[in-house]
Amino acid sequence: MFNLSFLKDVFERAFSTFCQGFVGAMAVPGPSLFDSVKIAGVAALISVGKAFAATRVGDSQSGSLAG
Repeated sequence: MFNLSFLKDVFERAFSTFCQGFVGAMAVPGPSLFDSVKIAGVAALISVGKAFAATRVGDSQSGSLAG
């Protein structure tokens, strides 16, 4: 499970989720820059958790739920 391909997959998913969460939080009036970073960080952590959980459902070498 912890091979280089899996870790790259998890990092890519977490980074893209972080960026999407940050842009989404900044697009809504209200949250400060620091709050937007926190929102994006939580979204990225959820993405990492989902990728580890996905190893139990689909391909154990991938962070994807699709087999």
